[in-house]
Amino acid sequence: MLIYIKQLIFHIKTMNKNNTSTLSHLEILRHSVAHVLATAVLEMFPEAKFGIGPAIENGFYYDFELPRTLIPEDLEILEKKMRRIIQANYPFKKKVMPAKEALQHFQQANQPYKVELIKDLIQEGKQEVMVYKSGSFVDLCSGPHLQSTGEIPSEAFKLTHFSGAYWKGDEKRPQLQRIYGVAFENKKELKKHLFMLEEAKKRDHRKLGKELELFTIPPEIGPGLVIWLPKGAIIRHEIEKLIRYEQTKRGYQYIYTPHIGKKDLWITSGHWDLYHDKMYAPMKIDDVEYLVKPMNCPMHISVYQHKKRSYRELPFKIAEVATVYRYEQPGELSGLARVRYITQDDAHIFCRRDQVVDQFVEVVDYIEYLYGIFGFKDYEMWLTLRDPKKKDKYLGDDETWEMAEKAVATALGKKGYNYIAAKGEAKFYGPSLDVMVKDSLGRKWQCATVQVDFMLPQKFNLSFINEKGEKEVPIMLHRAPLGSLERFISLLIEHYGGAFPVWLAPVQTIILPVSQEIDSYAQEVAHALQQADIRVELDNSEQSLGKRIAEATQQKIPYILVVGEKEKEAQTVAVRERTQEKRQTIMDLDKFVQKISREVSSRK
Repeated sequence: MLIYIKQLIFHIKTMNKNNTSTLSHLEILRHSVAHVLATAVLEMFPEAKFGIGPAIENGFYYDFELPRTLIPEDLEILEKKMRRIIQANYPFKKKVMPAKEALQHFQQANQPYKVELIKDLIQEGKQEVMVYKSGSFVDLCSGPHLQSTGEIPSEAFKLTHFSGAYWKGDEKRPQLQRIYGVAFENKKELKKHLFMLEEAKKRDHRKLGKELELFTIPPEIGPGLVIWLPKGAIIRHEIEKLIRYEQTKRGYQYIYTPHIGKKDLWITSGHWDLYHDKMYAPMKIDDVEYLVKPMNCPMHISVYQHKKRSYRELPFKIAEVATVYRYEQPGELSGLARVRYITQDDAHIFCRRDQVVDQFVEVVDYIEYLYGIFGFKDYEMWLTLRDPKKKDKYLGDDETWEMAEKAVATALGKKGYNYIAAKGEAKFYGPSLDVMVKDSLGRKWQCATVQVDFMLPQKFNLSFINEKGEKEVPIMLHRAPLGSLERFISLLIEHYGGAFPVWLAPVQTIILPVSQEIDSYAQEVAHALQQADIRVELDNSEQSLGKRIAEATQQKIPYILVVGEKEKEAQTVAVRERTQEKRQTIMDLDKFVQKISREVSSRK
């Protein structure tokens, strides 16, 4: 729903005449192409009903109610129509109309979705609305647009795909058909982007997850509910092992908490009032309502409340690799990237007011260190702020929010970070730092979040005894450096293209004996690697050596060891490294074990 609201604001609510100065030429171009698409759809389907059609990152989309389901061949037909419309050079004509007159126009045109949007605007007090006409198409739109369709480079756009989309993002409303496209300033930029799209398809974690046997989401269990297969479970286990080790070094204490709790917990926390659309329905146990947990916060607060606390104990840091459950709409689910049970590297820090900034900086330092291990060097920092015009969506008063937002900004300033201020994106209980990681294809993924919370400690009556012997309310930091393990691993699969670094690879080396006579030596090699805690497989199947090498290569195993009679006599192995597939190096077995052990321990 939030995504829809942002798009709607872009599309119709910005009635500022200086709007052109706030949008780049590329954004204006993409929005203009969206209108050309709508014109082509109207030509192809005269009875089409129109939703919204904003510019988005790299392109645009438009939502339609159509008389039939689209097929892939329709996109090519629509592209041809769009190029004819561009060649016709229709001007984009802007007109400001009284809202009631526009309402009448779209009612007569039998455009119910536009009628609904105008009624929404009238209800908000709008007296006038803006429409644009290009060719035969008239749209409710705040613009801006290019001067005419002829300014669009006809070889620099492409329709990419279509999907279903609920009207206003509400699954209870009609499902429309959404057509997506990309558009650029010139053909060269389009070609570059299409190449990246093809590369992204090859790296799609859903595709690689199946090919590499990492995870499955069986329909009989339910959408968004992941089962980790043995190889995927190894990756997850190695990441969990890493974060437990690093966080224990940094003073975190690990706990375990239940998956369900009394509904009253989340009423007190405010989640039930402000987050219940993402929560599963209550269940009755002994006539008391319980919820599966969407967050760990109340559970961790209970740990803090377990006994009286002194200022000398603070900061008090507790951590848990915990699973929470959130209802995501069916259309939002996507492999590991969007699931309904989420495993967080979650932790909460309870601290004094004078410790907040330093603790926040310490968390950011840890995030930098952790991302470095995975090879991420490029990321954006987003400071999420409260929307002062919608205070009813947040807990707490103005003074508390100003204090919390200032604490985060001060911490980021101390680190010397430039950050993007995202108004209206704060959690309901406090501002946060959200880290957007760029992968090897330059795509952004939201991962880490660190939140300052002055609210929940007050709502749960938390306290500690300060230096004066008086009760004082602690401040709470929520932090999850990886965000969720499911989404983070989906990012890793695509970032590495399935070729995981040695320390993370489910199978670190595979042994291929050239014949059955060498099986005993191949088993000796496997045993030596297993003793060094290296994950190893032995493939002594009857397939040809070439076929076995090809299959091991396809599985992206870091090291392939070929052993024959010569290797057996010399106690060596013929090493084929994944990064140098066609090169084979003879190494002493002991030296190879040392080499791979160093790579694993150093997490290169």
